Amino acid sequence: MAELVDRIATSASVDRAVAEKAVGIILDFLAKEGPADKVSALLARLPGSEQLLQAERASNGGGLFSGMGGIMGVGTRLMGAGLDMNQIQTATRELMTYSREQGAGDILGEIAAAIPGLSQFV
Repeated sequence: MAELVDRIATSASVDRAVAEKAVGIILDFLAKEGPADKVSALLARLPGSEQLLQAERASNGGGLFSGMGGIMGVGTRLMGAGLDMNQIQTATRELMTYSREQGAGDILGEIAAAIPGLSQFV
């Protein structure tokens, strides 16, 4: 995941810590909203993803927007982490590209298709 985080930091022009947080937020969203079996398969294909997911869950700790779900909730969390809409799109594209490179592109596509409203963003 270090490679993905570095790619997001570079392409979105954000600090590495912000890029790492963004990946954790996105993975947390997918884990909460997507089919558990597909998310487990995705995480298995992306070494280090489980650690970022767990770190995000540990740091989120019930903040103001932690209970907000769906697309709006993840967008709000990403903006709260310091990303603007263009940076969010960049992070999402990089995650998709990285997933394809790791042989998990189809799995990510299936997860996106199962989450209402997500397919229009990926």
